[in-house]
Amino acid sequence: MKKYIEVSLGSYSISHGYDADNKEVMENFHVEGFSKKIVAIERIKSVSEKYILTDYLDGRWIYWEYKEAYNDVKLMLGL
Repeated sequence: MKKYIEVSLGSYSISHGYDADNKEVMENFHVEGFSKKIVAIERIKSVSEKYILTDYLDGRWIYWEYKEAYNDVKLMLGL
């Protein structure tokens, strides 16, 4: 079974948790283009047609924009 996939990731948003009013605290980063990255499958929490959600440092989550087709990512994950 695969432990990693290679995907082209671009802009991303980091969820830092929730504030006192239970509103999600987000930090957004825009980058030009996409860069290939190796991602550990065990870190992936979900995949949508636009984003891959992974866990991050200290309980944070990160939403990555990706370049590949949704069905291609599903195939990489063995789905």
